[in-house]
Amino acid sequence: MLDPLANIPRAKRGGTAPQTQKQDQMPRIVMKFGGTSVANLDRIRDVAQRVKREVDAGNQVAVVLSAMAGTTNQLVGWCQALAPLHDAREYDTVVATGEQVTTGLLAIALQEIGIEARSWQGWQIPIRTDNAHGKARILSIDGADLIARMGRRQVAVVSGFQGLAPDNRIATLGRGGSDTSAVALAAALKADRCDIYTDVDGIYTTDPRIVPQARKLAKISYEEMLELASVGAKVLQSRSVELAMNERVRVQVLSSFEDKPGTLVVDEDEIVEKEIVSGIAYARDEAKITLRRVADRPGIAATIFGKLAEENINVDMIVQNISADGTTDMTFTIGKTDLPRTHAALLAIREQVGWTDVLEDPNVAKISVVGVGMRSHAGVANTMFRALADKAINIQVISTSEIKVSVLIGAEYTELAVRALHTAYGLDAA
Repeated sequence: MLDPLANIPRAKRGGTAPQTQKQDQMPRIVMKFGGTSVANLDRIRDVAQRVKREVDAGNQVAVVLSAMAGTTNQLVGWCQALAPLHDAREYDTVVATGEQVTTGLLAIALQEIGIEARSWQGWQIPIRTDNAHGKARILSIDGADLIARMGRRQVAVVSGFQGLAPDNRIATLGRGGSDTSAVALAAALKADRCDIYTDVDGIYTTDPRIVPQARKLAKISYEEMLELASVGAKVLQSRSVELAMNERVRVQVLSSFEDKPGTLVVDEDEIVEKEIVSGIAYARDEAKITLRRVADRPGIAATIFGKLAEENINVDMIVQNISADGTTDMTFTIGKTDLPRTHAALLAIREQVGWTDVLEDPNVAKISVVGVGMRSHAGVANTMFRALADKAINIQVISTSEIKVSVLIGAEYTELAVRALHTAYGLDAA
């Protein structure tokens, strides 16, 4: 995997902070709070008290915030209502405002209880990104000014989800990008850890709302968490986990509302007993595209997926079926929100590709089983297929990795599939 902070000098990066910091230096932590944690003024005051406890304990603190719960959805909805194929640069201008509000409010709340604090937008630090507006990737962070201010006991309150693109315009990192901002900032600040506060108290074997018997994990490996996040687990954003793994940033997932132990995301070597399967994830935000009767010749796949890549459309599962008449059906999945742009991109290359029809199915769900124990145990996929067959659930697409098996099914079977698999792999709590 590419290092998202490849341009940050090692001296400004934080994965090895516990070994490189001086013994007498105050611990440095990054605290990230999601939208539900800052949903109203009372919750912002609660966050201020949590930050104060860390400051009073002698820690240097930076805080990364999301927008208030529901705000980003509203801002995105306004953009889409005006123009489904809107200018991504203006979209970023609109949706980045949510975090600007919460950072200013938390800085005020901290000042009100005697904590010196200052709010920072992504462009002020600056957090530099590439030019993929709406889905930008972080290239570098200059943490020198923040480190100096934190050394003077000032709390840095930083807007998540945003940075500064090469065109000197605000760029947003995509949904869930505040997690990525927090981990990247922790790396740049050489933080001892990155605490992610959310509306759940840790990482579970699956969604407890679907399976009440789901168990909270004390620890999970970077690789397992990366796979779970990439296939639908909502606790952490996949790019943030990738970055934490690359930079060896210790991440802790905690509840914003309860003082309970959370879940540590760590190196696999720190986990003594490895489960065959650690978790079941699901995603309802994908859509299936099928191109019918595509010419079966070299370069067709490159043309199709090259065009989608140009439009910054991420493709997930891919299946190709060859027919006897020299044509092929090409099936792949994308994010549902990318359907309009995907349709436009495919129309633009119709003459080159020669497909006869495009079938779009947004009513699908991806179900995945993940565990590092798969490396040394056979039959994991067979257990999945048998459990789904026993529930009469048809599998449309299959994809695998070293520690993951994913299938695409009809969306109406999502909860039934998750419950069946959770039981089949022995994950139900006693």
